[in-house]
Amino acid sequence: MFGKLFGIAANSFIETVRQPIYLVILGVTAFLMIMNVGLAAFTLDDDDKLLMDLGLSTLLLSGMFLASFSAAGVLSREIENKTALTVISKPVSRTTFLGGKYLGLLAALVVAFYISFMVFVMTQRHAVLQTSADPWDWPVIAFGFGGLLLVLLGAGFCNYFYDMEFASTAVGWAVPVFTVAVGLIACFDEEFKVQTFWDGMIAGQPIAAACLVLCGVLLLAAVALAASTRLGQISTLLTCAAVLAIGLISDYAFGRHAEDSAVAAAVYRIVPNLSLIGVTQALHSDEIIVPGSYVWMTAAYCGLYVAAALLIGVALFQTREVG
Repeated sequence: MFGKLFGIAANSFIETVRQPIYLVILGVTAFLMIMNVGLAAFTLDDDDKLLMDLGLSTLLLSGMFLASFSAAGVLSREIENKTALTVISKPVSRTTFLGGKYLGLLAALVVAFYISFMVFVMTQRHAVLQTSADPWDWPVIAFGFGGLLLVLLGAGFCNYFYDMEFASTAVGWAVPVFTVAVGLIACFDEEFKVQTFWDGMIAGQPIAAACLVLCGVLLLAAVALAASTRLGQISTLLTCAAVLAIGLISDYAFGRHAEDSAVAAAVYRIVPNLSLIGVTQALHSDEIIVPGSYVWMTAAYCGLYVAAALLIGVALFQTREVG
């Protein structure tokens, strides 16, 4: 059973990272992260706080889009093309099939989130130029754009000479290249002078916030996969967007009315409370600290909703015609 499960997961992972939309969303995410550095300058308050808020929001929204399109690609499209029948006709249960699909999707989303997070770290290190006299952070510019150029050249070389898939190869190059780029950036200050490693880089609270965002993305991936058993690509995206929107306002819209309204109480308990992953207020406060226990408890909370969404997906998939 486990061999079949991991076989389906590995195949789903490869299928996901090979989709052109996967690389496109990663590219758009990186572009938006870079644009955030300029957009955050238009504020009367602390620009760097807005930059962090925009970066975390970009990570969440890109994760939602990536989860929706990837889930539709690895499941609903296979059902429509009747390629899922090839696997299910063998001694593989539909539960194992769906579980393997989610594990593969989960791995692909973690890889995409890691790459996007590396870009997030670079933009946070560069920070917003408060005045025109502020110096550019040249290590970020040199190693960041140099790493991007190396990824594109490496993937293009492998594609041209060895006929390797460009999208998956670019992702394979991006993970080590951007990791090394961030490590090199952490060794130098803004003027390329050697400094204490990681001085001036993000740590602690922002990393905890990013972990919470990842939990939300993986929850949305389970919702997307369950929706893909019955819906197409656009409908799956709209379902995820609805769950995200309702989840983010759950406390305000339903939580405060839970004691007075049975309907509000029911919705508040059924819909995942995604406001738990939003800890921007704590990031901007010197008195509020996000403890590790909060991160683990939120991860467990999201894990329970992931299990519930997958069980609903299995129930919907059991009676779905795939032949």
